[in-house]
Amino acid sequence: MRPSPRLLAPGFLGRSLDEVKRFSKTGMAPISCYLKVLYNLEGLRTPETPYHLLDFTKPDTITMCKTMSDADIGGFSKVALDQTLASATEPAYVRFHGNISIDLPPNRPQVQRTGYAAWRNKDRGPTIFGKSLWDVDPYIYLALRVKSDGRKYFVNVQTESIEYTDIHQHRLYAKRPGEWETLLIEWSDFVRTNYGQVVEPQNEMMTQKVRTLGIGSTDRVPGPFELCISSMWATNKMEDGDAHKKGSGA
Repeated sequence: MRPSPRLLAPGFLGRSLDEVKRFSKTGMAPISCYLKVLYNLEGLRTPETPYHLLDFTKPDTITMCKTMSDADIGGFSKVALDQTLASATEPAYVRFHGNISIDLPPNRPQVQRTGYAAWRNKDRGPTIFGKSLWDVDPYIYLALRVKSDGRKYFVNVQTESIEYTDIHQHRLYAKRPGEWETLLIEWSDFVRTNYGQVVEPQNEMMTQKVRTLGIGSTDRVPGPFELCISSMWATNKMEDGDAHKKGSGA
């Protein structure tokens, strides 16, 4: 049997090697690595090093992301995601920016609400272990290094949920707008939503199978917005940043 070209593609092999490296960094022996993937076993110890999810100091990370806005349904909001290189005073980062409009499209009466913009990573390709998913179950926090303009943003997480359109959300509370800061959100504090509405039951998020991460502007206040993001990672160390208060989800 000959492997297909897809299995021999550099991206496929690279993602598979990254998975093996990640398991080795968490202290698991090679056999434990395979057992964790196949049988969803617990790690042998709590990871002490951060698990980088989206690192925008790497220029190719932005190519793995996509933007969305009400323009997709005929609205007039503008959105962009641009890479900015590191300087003497700032790290490399992406700039999530644009302009929010709440004007409704004149020829689409079924559209009753506009005024949003967002971005997220694209679904990642497969590895030798199967579908590419982030397993953040051994970690307490999602950490974000950001510089905010003070507007209202939500962090969005998609998992291999029973309802494919479910999004787990948490408000991003910037404490120092205009300055770089590291914010921590407990994974357990995210709230399950569907099409922007909180839904019941509030099932525990499948942190073993995280599909996408992203951020959205949802305050529906017309005008420009800008949020700079340098990195997003999973961690167990509260000293990595300022933790959000419990119960401050969607």
